[in-house]
Amino acid sequence: MQAIAMTVRLKARPFYAFLGRSFALMKRYWPWEVSWLIYSSAIVLSIGFLAVGVGQVSGADVPVGKVLIYLLTGSLLWRYLSELFWETSNVISYERWEGTIEHTFMAPVSRATHLFGMTAFSVCYAGGRLVILTAVCALMFDIDLASANLVGACAVLAIATLSLVGLGLAAAALPLIYTEKGTQMTNIFEAALLMVSGVYYPIDVLPGWLRFFSQFSPITYTLHGMRAAILDGAGMRELWGDILPLIVTAVALIPLGLWVFSLAETYCKRHGKLKRSG
Repeated sequence: MQAIAMTVRLKARPFYAFLGRSFALMKRYWPWEVSWLIYSSAIVLSIGFLAVGVGQVSGADVPVGKVLIYLLTGSLLWRYLSELFWETSNVISYERWEGTIEHTFMAPVSRATHLFGMTAFSVCYAGGRLVILTAVCALMFDIDLASANLVGACAVLAIATLSLVGLGLAAAALPLIYTEKGTQMTNIFEAALLMVSGVYYPIDVLPGWLRFFSQFSPITYTLHGMRAAILDGAGMRELWGDILPLIVTAVALIPLGLWVFSLAETYCKRHGKLKRSG
């Protein structure tokens, strides 16, 4: 029993090391973190003010409270998912910035331990910012959540997090292969998800050929499920139609992301791209 506990402890140490290193980097660049939080707050609040003013602009009798929750749910969720995706897909960029990429890839640590340690930080980072941004919105707007199923909404968000981690791992291969423009390529991928997933509008308004791609985005099911839980108080039985696709995509995307990253790592080692600083 002690041998098993010792083995688990030894395996967990590298995981906590990568997690702790990411927190140390965040503390080092705290002025940037504060600036980024102010920027994110301004973006989310602007969407909220847009919802409040939509009735005045259209001249119609608009249920402002419902529109406010609809748009704020999309905006807050997008900030969380995009930051989770960004932090996960940029694990290689951070290694290059710190000049540690060669040392990390030569260390006797499995790549899964390395990547999951970094993504654990991404989840904590994006989750912490989501809590702060939600508190800012609660202070600024009059939001009625009396009929919301917050437990169901949190369940949808938790499962969606796993799907986004898988997508982020696959996208992390881009900065690894394309040292100069890989990070910008992840931005393009992120923008495509924003357009087809219905963050600020129902996907029904999209042209048919764009709506076709919506069904492949886990964010589509996340937004639909969370809005049903928050706006309509949908229970777990009603949310199952969104939860099941998220479970399927999480089970498929995490191994796929690790496999894609492994292929990219092998390619870069053979072509000597790890030593480039970008």
